[in-house]
Amino acid sequence: MNATLSRKMDDNYMDSTLMFCINPDYLNDLADKNKEIYSQAMPFPHIIIDNFLPEPVLDKILEEFPKPGSIDWQKFNAAQEKKLASKSELQMGEAIRLLLYQLNSSTFIEFLEQLTGIDGIIPDPHFTGGGLHQIERGGYLKIHADFNRHKKLRLDRRLNLLLYLNKDWQEEYGGHFEMWDKDMTKCYKKILPIFNRCVIFSTTDFSYHGHPEPLTCPEGRTRKSLALYYYSNGRPSEEVSDGHSTLFRAKPEEKLAQKPSSGMILKTISNKLIPPIFIDAKNFLGNKLLSNK
Repeated sequence: MNATLSRKMDDNYMDSTLMFCINPDYLNDLADKNKEIYSQAMPFPHIIIDNFLPEPVLDKILEEFPKPGSIDWQKFNAAQEKKLASKSELQMGEAIRLLLYQLNSSTFIEFLEQLTGIDGIIPDPHFTGGGLHQIERGGYLKIHADFNRHKKLRLDRRLNLLLYLNKDWQEEYGGHFEMWDKDMTKCYKKILPIFNRCVIFSTTDFSYHGHPEPLTCPEGRTRKSLALYYYSNGRPSEEVSDGHSTLFRAKPEEKLAQKPSSGMILKTISNKLIPPIFIDAKNFLGNKLLSNK
């Protein structure tokens, strides 16, 4: 190898963000201190970790984070209005790719297993459903339980990790991440998506979550996050179900709004009880009377 090429490679390495690696001792300590909190959390096992990573690392990721119109974002249906997502590594900067790779590494997987008690966790190198997420002003994500099987890998989905990238995010901007109970009667937690806040939680058919209220952040700002999902080959027997896509659920007030009014119910009942021939005869007699005037 000639000296010029060697020097260029050295320069590229020194300038690279590849200098950062998550400290395994930090992760081990984090898991030891929080595994009991995780297992006992309601309404389903989870942990909220603030100041998760060194801020300069996330500052670099925020610099690279693509704006809504700058790449070919995947767009979702009305249940996820104004949600944009990208799992394409070709659309990610170096710092973002590095962090996602580390969050899929054996070091991080061991941390997740220690924290959650789930053995044999498998990362997803394809970032299916995950990667980069952002939601524009007015957007929302209805309460739901996630798809439970990875079609390509044929594995069971077990964990979600969300890392928020929203600096100076105010309470009034909304976008709270909500956790609901199994019967969809109560919201247990509302989590503001502030910068460097990490949420890790177990996923089953009843781990209902989302941010159902439309964002009220200033125009031009978005709710940004990194999302990673983790799997296993099989799951506890009490959690086994047929494969399904995302399961959306209505909140109590939405269920009430969907119920027909008493007037509509009475009209429906009367139409069912009164024979059509009687209604037609009444209309015919009315028309005859009008014509004789």
